[in-house]
Amino acid sequence: MRESRRIRRMGRNKKKVTGLNLTALMDVFTILVFFLLFHSAGGDVLEAPREIKLPDSAVETKPRETVVIMVSPEVVLVQGEAVVSTSRLLEERNTMVQEVTERLKHLERNIIGISTKTIAGSKEITLLADKTIPFKVLKKIMSTCTASGYGRISLAVIQKTAQS
Repeated sequence: MRESRRIRRMGRNKKKVTGLNLTALMDVFTILVFFLLFHSAGGDVLEAPREIKLPDSAVETKPRETVVIMVSPEVVLVQGEAVVSTSRLLEERNTMVQEVTERLKHLERNIIGISTKTIAGSKEITLLADKTIPFKVLKKIMSTCTASGYGRISLAVIQKTAQS
């Protein structure tokens, strides 16, 4: 079949799509990645492990980045590293916990990066303790922290809504 002049003319003038322009799409994804990186870096929420049941409180201020000490019914952890068993602290008569002191000094010596320097330089402790832990155990840990130079101690709690 023979092509008409009109079909040949339209064939010459037709622009061919050679590919998809991804420049605008890449710009959107780049902005999205930077937005997500920027907003995921904030450590506003401090998650407690499942084995630690925190007490409830109506607190308005957000926690700062500090050295975290977790006291579970089994073990005491300083920045995620187990240092001493909780049952041993209950039995001992000492008011100081040597293992916690050593771990805090180790953290000060091994500063890596700006965030770690800020955490260690603030001399603040956040204490996450199970609500079943006796206060005398917490008192030993808090006095050890104070003797090590960490004078600002915060107790972590679960925030509940303020009652009207």
